[in-house]
Amino acid sequence: MQRRSLLLLAAAASAPALALAARSRPRYLATVSWVTDGDSVWLRPPWAADGIAVRLQGIDAPERCQAWGPQARQALAARVLHQPVTVAERGRDDYGRTLARLEWNGLDVGGWLVFSGLAWSAGFGRRRGPYDDLQAQAQQARRGLWSQSQPQPPRSFRKQHGSCPHGDTR
Repeated sequence: MQRRSLLLLAAAASAPALALAARSRPRYLATVSWVTDGDSVWLRPPWAADGIAVRLQGIDAPERCQAWGPQARQALAARVLHQPVTVAERGRDDYGRTLARLEWNGLDVGGWLVFSGLAWSAGFGRRRGPYDDLQAQAQQARRGLWSQSQPQPPRSFRKQHGSCPHGDTR
C-alpha cells in the first residue's frame, strides 16, 4: 500500500512537468537546404550536418505531378530556399518526418501557401484545418489551384494515382 501511495505521489508530482513538455515543442532557427515539393523541405539546423526532412504542418499541397504541384514547389523554393526560417516543431508524421510550422521573416509559410492558392488547409478527422479562413479567401478570389472548376485534393489524387516519382528528394 505504501509503495502504491509513493507511485501515485510521484505521478502527481511529475504530471505538470509532463504537461508542460507536451505543450512546449522545440523552436529554433534553420536554413532551408532543399524544397522537395509544395509542403516538404529539408532544413539544416546548426546541429544536423545532414539536415532533417520537414513536412509543413496544417497544409497539403498538390503532388509534384498534379495540377499546380510544380507551381507550389517553385513558389515555396522562391520564398525560402537557402533562407533562414524559424521552425516550430509539432511532432512526426507517418514517414518519420518532422511536422513543423515555418516562419520566414515573420510570415507563416503554410498560411502564405494556402492564401496564395497553392495548398489546402489540412484538418484532421472532423477538425477544421488551421488555415480554413485563408483557404476560403483564396477560393473566393480564385487564386492558384482555385482557378480550376474542381481542383482535386492531394489525398484523393494519391488514392487514385499513387505517389508521384520524386527524383531528388535528398
